[in-house]
Amino acid sequence: MTRHFSRIDDCLDDVITRVGPRLTLGIPLGIGKPNPLVNALYARAKANPGLKLKILTALSLEKPKASSDMESRFLDPFVARVFGNYPDLDYVQDRHKGQLPSNIDVIEFFLKSGDYLRNDYAQQNYMNSNYTHAARDMLIQGVNVLAQAVAVRERGGRTEYSLSCNPDVTLDALDLLKAKGQKAYVILAVNQELPFMEGGAIIDESMADAIVTDPACTHTVFSAPNMKVTQADYAIGMYVSTLVKDGGTLQIGIGSLGDAIAHALILRDRHNDAYATACRKMGAPEDNLAPFRQGLYGCSEMFVNGFMALIDAGILRREVFDDSRLQQLLNAGKLSSTIDENTIPTLLEARVINETLNADDVAFLKKFGIFKEEVTLHGNHLLIDGQQIGLTPGSTQVHSAIQQHCLGTRLKGGVFMHGGFFLGPRDFYEKLHKLTPERRAGINMTRISYINQLYGHESLAAAQRKDTSFVNTCMMVTLLGAAVSDGLDSGKLVSGIGGQYNFVAQAHALPDARSILMLRATRQTNGETASNIVWNYAHNTIPRHLRDIVVTEYGIADLRGQTDSEIIKRLLAISDSRFQPELLAQARAAGKIEPSYEIPEALQHNLPETMKDRLASLNKENLLPDFPFGSDFTPEELAIIRILQRMKESAEHPLQLVKALVTSMTEDKDVPAAWLERLQLDHPESLKEKVLRQLFIGNV
Repeated sequence: MTRHFSRIDDCLDDVITRVGPRLTLGIPLGIGKPNPLVNALYARAKANPGLKLKILTALSLEKPKASSDMESRFLDPFVARVFGNYPDLDYVQDRHKGQLPSNIDVIEFFLKSGDYLRNDYAQQNYMNSNYTHAARDMLIQGVNVLAQAVAVRERGGRTEYSLSCNPDVTLDALDLLKAKGQKAYVILAVNQELPFMEGGAIIDESMADAIVTDPACTHTVFSAPNMKVTQADYAIGMYVSTLVKDGGTLQIGIGSLGDAIAHALILRDRHNDAYATACRKMGAPEDNLAPFRQGLYGCSEMFVNGFMALIDAGILRREVFDDSRLQQLLNAGKLSSTIDENTIPTLLEARVINETLNADDVAFLKKFGIFKEEVTLHGNHLLIDGQQIGLTPGSTQVHSAIQQHCLGTRLKGGVFMHGGFFLGPRDFYEKLHKLTPERRAGINMTRISYINQLYGHESLAAAQRKDTSFVNTCMMVTLLGAAVSDGLDSGKLVSGIGGQYNFVAQAHALPDARSILMLRATRQTNGETASNIVWNYAHNTIPRHLRDIVVTEYGIADLRGQTDSEIIKRLLAISDSRFQPELLAQARAAGKIEPSYEIPEALQHNLPETMKDRLASLNKENLLPDFPFGSDFTPEELAIIRILQRMKESAEHPLQLVKALVTSMTEDKDVPAAWLERLQLDHPESLKEKVLRQLFIGNV
């Protein structure tokens, strides 16, 4: 029986009474954590050494924090505006400080990227699990409490609950617990700020042991502001967009590269002439440059803002249905979403329905809107509006009567987006709140085992996920095709495997799918430029036998089915030309390429300026904005950020710092008063404030 609590503490009293003093708490990754409840339980364990608490989770998020006085002047007002009353997780703060009590363990299977490289505790307590194995591994760790923030709505006189942003692991964990005959105390904590999502996210309250409606559980949802999309990002996005087939399936991730792909797809659809011209100049494939006639279907572990932009643009519109037979007929063009006189004969011919309709047939036809909801089966006939109609739709008379009285107008139950969890900027959440009923029904937030793997639903997944582009990001690629995405050769984890392996494996299992791994050709390390395409690396995320397509800002390398020497040549062709000679020499020394091979002259100009020249026509028409989907920063703040970045660079070079200070005192620079006011430097009083003001002015 579900118990309802209006206070967090009353719920925790009940948990400890029923479960005991050894609690293994499973909470979702990302924004689905019930932070106030977790903090209250953490505080109890911290104050009581007799209470043993193990937290199993991933991607524990925290508000940005300033590392200097100047950063604080800029960041604090922004954080207050964007993150509102979002409560940071206390265990995150203590873990950063190395102050977790001995009776508390925190285990994560995905870390916030780069944040814990120097945190020995987090590295030692990382659980290396595929996303699809997270629920299984939580059970292995002994999870006995599951807690999650949920959305709520009143509908038809009933209170409904939604797992909202995180049905991903929770649904799988609940099923596994039931299958194994194990028990966990399940808590749903209502956060009124979470968007209510449908599909698999709707959860019956009987699944919960406790529902908490404490007002403290309602708070601002953590947002991930849009990142600036660089020219290199746009080049990668443009190349990837030419690999996406009309009528196909798309998986992308969060961040500037995901935004670049989404924006490039919108350019392809809305500014096709300019898009196609730029693609040809870039030397991109020309098979998929046309606007979208059929549209795309999204199937991605992460439902991100880029997908919402594609929905708004009318590109993400290809609906899929929860029946492999029906989906296959749609894929073959034998059926359309519009119901007409050919619908029933086509279903009969494909033996989807029987020659004499039975109860299952009628239920199927009503489920997908082929029959009106009012149609019922009574004995040996159909009944609607007093009309009795026979059960043999193959006969002319019955078919005519069915067509006249029974048929709907359009297939229902179609979904154009399957997602496991979501995270994004503030306006993304606002759009989710304001979705029309039709659009909301078209987005199915569901379990990660459905999205990230094929097992158990192979036929349906293969039918729905036709022509899939599985697009993911990596940090490095070796010249033999292995990818490094989650960790370093020291054994340190940067982030985690997440679902990347799942999608790569799917790309090789589905007959018409491709895995596309993106990376920027170079990176900056301690002020030096280094290549992200390397000869070898002692840590791999995706092994070389699963190599497929690799994309950098310099082009596309199709590696599937190729020999090692050919793979080396193709990856050299998309490497930064400053590193091509050294990479080629390493391949020669290893005997993996012919000694006589030379990189063609046309491929020896992979440089930042060449890449920008290829995008020049789009930039000239202002089609590549820094923030294609908007920004939480105001234009004034974006201008200040650029100056603060210069100040940070100057701080690393003392002579530049002195030069900036001198410049501010000797040159009459016109600095908008609003910029100084925004940094609280419009009326400096202390010597420190006066110096900061002058340094800021000197970097304008």
